[in-house]
Amino acid sequence: MRGRIKNHFKKFDAALFKASKGSGNLKEIKPISPKNYFSQLCREIIGQQLSGKVAKIFLKRFKDLFPKKHITPKFLSKFSDEKLRSIGISWAKVKYLKDLAYKVENKEIALAGLQKFEDEKVVEELVKVKGIGNWTAEMFLMFSLGREDVFSHGDLGLRKAIEKIYNLKNSTKSSIEQLSQRWRPYRTWACRILWASHDKK
Repeated sequence: MRGRIKNHFKKFDAALFKASKGSGNLKEIKPISPKNYFSQLCREIIGQQLSGKVAKIFLKRFKDLFPKKHITPKFLSKFSDEKLRSIGISWAKVKYLKDLAYKVENKEIALAGLQKFEDEKVVEELVKVKGIGNWTAEMFLMFSLGREDVFSHGDLGLRKAIEKIYNLKNSTKSSIEQLSQRWRPYRTWACRILWASHDKK
């Protein structure tokens, strides 16, 4: 984590700065290539509510379905529901993947231009897809588009970490939102520190 970010937390939030010392060496946030947006969203959908280990198995099976393991909306649209279900994912996720492929193929979502959009517009585009909610869109903003100032109110791990670090009970969205303003413009980095803190327990 860069020095300017640490200095920001040191100046505006002593508790988070202290937690950052135990978060390890956080790697830089780098945006992925637009050509990988579709495959990344497929991974996000498949990995929902699964452990990392199980998600990795399903993702490998999914990738193996494609010629040369190149994930595209064109080929995904051609797969039968039964073929997608055969890799182990739920019927709901089969529908979500098909809906994503259909909307990308028919240009109902502006996938290729997402990196040019403001955060709110990115979320607005992505939630048009069945199975993609605010949380998935926010993770895409953070880890696919490399946006440094994103916070996810729907993430239970973040809430639990905040309650622990700041000794809060019955936290509300309003109280957490007020607290998160201290971290601007580096809320994504704050989230990563909070996740690391939560994972250490």
